[in-house]
Parts: sequence; C-alpha cells; structure tokens
Amino acid sequence: MFVTGFLLSLSLCLDLGIVNVAMVKTGIERGFLPSLSLGFGSCFGDLAYALLSMVGMTLLLEYTVVRWILWIGGTLFLLKLTYDMLKEAFRGKQLSMSGDPLQKKPNLLGLFGKGVALAMASPSAILWFATVGGSLIAAQTAHAQTGYLQFLAGFFTAGLLWSLVIAFLSSRGRKLMGGKLLRSFSITSALIFLYFAAHVFWNGYTEFVAL
Repeated sequence: MFVTGFLLSLSLCLDLGIVNVAMVKTGIERGFLPSLSLGFGSCFGDLAYALLSMVGMTLLLEYTVVRWILWIGGTLFLLKLTYDMLKEAFRGKQLSMSGDPLQKKPNLLGLFGKGVALAMASPSAILWFATVGGSLIAAQTAHAQTGYLQFLAGFFTAGLLWSLVIAFLSSRGRKLMGGKLLRSFSITSALIFLYFAAHVFWNGYTEFVAL
C-alpha cells in the first residue's frame, strides 16, 4: 500500500499542471526555499483530496453497482491519462511562464498557503481521486485501516520528494527544465498510469468475472 500510494502520487506530480508550473517559476525567480514552500503546501492539498476520497468512497463501496462503475470507469480514465501523457511526450509540451498566480513578494508561509490552494483548485482533482483513489481502495479493502495509513504515507512522501527535486532543479535555472526533461516526465507518467490501469482492471476482473 505504501508503494501504491507513492506511485499514485508520483503519477500526479509528473503531470505538467498548474502546481508544477508555479513551482518552476517560483524557483527560477525566488530560489529554492520559496519553491519548496509552495510544493510542500501542495502536498497537503493533495492529501486532503485523498482523505476525502477515502472517506466518501468507503461508504459507497458497499454497493455492487458503484464498484462496477469504479472498475470500468477507473480503467478507462487511466487509459485516457496514459494516452494524454504519451501525446504530450511526442508533441514536446513546453512550460508557459506567463500568468503568475502568486503575489510579487510573498513570505514562505504565504507560499505554503498558495500551494494548498493551487493543489485544490484543479477542476479535475475530484474526478481523479473519485476514480483512481476509489478504485484502489476497492482493491485493498481487506487491509482496512493499516493499509490506508500506509497508502497515505506513501502518497505524501512522493509529493514531498517531488517538491524537493523541482525546487532544486528550478532554482538552478531555466535551462535545466528543457524539452528532453519534460518529455521524460510525460513518458514516465504514462507508464505509471498504464500500470494502474492494468491493476484496476485485473482486480475488477477477479472480483466480478473470474468467480
């Protein structure tokens, strides 16, 4: 469960979204600590969504129809994310450094709060955790509370390590964030998404079909 949570969080981090763009921009303009503060806050924003997903989905998973929806919907959603990441890799998506959502000279605590807000501002966040998080919980119900704690520990650890890496790289300058590095992020993310798609599909198959 720790590894599952770690990989799930890593796959989210590898997406070139608003938090990563804000961290890179902050690191380039203001240095390591400001970028890390923003990333650290985003870890708590993602963790809040993970907790909400666990609490809500646990209540719904008693219904067979919900587990069927999570099985099919979660698999399809993860396959779509795999396709999107591969498409980004071969298109060579670039960073857009315009439209800084942060204040000109925020303090570290202010950046932490901005990180929480940015992580929870994505419209796709609820859909992500409802499908992927719910499906993984359904596959691990036998592990109960201990499994949940291990999952959350892995989830948070990956986000924190990712924040450290991005803060370090971005504080060393824009040239380190070239197209090859971004392409490798997309390819790695696609492989992780594909792994989860296979994992969710196989667990659903063994529960509903291979009886």
